[in-house]
Amino acid sequence: MLEIGSIVDGKYRILSKVGQGGMSTVYLAINEKANKPWAIKEVRKDGIQNFEVVRQSLIVETDLLKKLKHDNLPSIIDIIDQDDNFLIVMDYIEGITLENIMQEEGVQPQEKVVDWAIQLCDVLQYLHTRKPAIIYRDMKPSNIMLRSDGSVVLIDFGTAREFKERHVEDTTCLGTQGYAAPEQFGGMGQTDERTDIYSLGATMYRLVTGHNPSEPPYEMYPITHWNPRLSTGLEGIIAKCTSKDPKSRYQSVQEVRYALEHYRDLDLDSIRRYRRNLRILLAAGGMTAMLFGASGVSYAAADHMQKDEYAYNLEAGR
Repeated sequence: MLEIGSIVDGKYRILSKVGQGGMSTVYLAINEKANKPWAIKEVRKDGIQNFEVVRQSLIVETDLLKKLKHDNLPSIIDIIDQDDNFLIVMDYIEGITLENIMQEEGVQPQEKVVDWAIQLCDVLQYLHTRKPAIIYRDMKPSNIMLRSDGSVVLIDFGTAREFKERHVEDTTCLGTQGYAAPEQFGGMGQTDERTDIYSLGATMYRLVTGHNPSEPPYEMYPITHWNPRLSTGLEGIIAKCTSKDPKSRYQSVQEVRYALEHYRDLDLDSIRRYRRNLRILLAAGGMTAMLFGASGVSYAAADHMQKDEYAYNLEAGR
């Protein structure tokens, strides 16, 4: 592990440890010359089987992030490959993960969750429209940082991949059970943007219900099963996002974003009210048509009577 106070690569002073994962540790560091904070992700080479495979994954992650520039994504600044560890220097995101928020506060208000999801749709659309498209493949609350201004940042691109035309399926099966779409585990074709839509839906499910889909029984019930006050419109969106069949999901994040922006309009009460108003409108339209028809008949009769009277008077004059 890196020592607090030590200097890395002659310019980054380690200030504190800010996170710990299965294979990596994240530190807060500062470039004293530039007086700017950075995050340093350390992966130790000792104690990891097949480190070369892990190293290749890290290289893929850093190469992907180097190409990207988006407000909701961290930027890679430096890569340091040392004898005993592999270091990635990146933007320091000051905030807290949504997973930590869940642990501290519990279930989140659906209005907040919808706002976060719309932001995530923006960053996913950015990734999916790269050439080639980038499939994130590991959306979950622990990989989403929330800044103090309410904006979210998608972190950890260790399982991301570029979409490859003509590929039948992914080379490796990666993802977090419960959040990962069925096709991430092979046998259903390669992952695509609908895969990220699935994990976005699973993430929303976790945030609004408090139930973790990566824990037994790995089942996502309708969200109103846990809380009847939740929006049935949002329930339908989450259910469509997490359909096991990719063809039954939303086919693009633009569709998901539009649905989220109008989720209240999709509530059952709103739909019933809309249908009731539509029936009233149609009934009123029918009455109007009948009145127009009746007035037309009356006008025709009056016109006919007027013509008969004119003919009678003309004949009497003769």
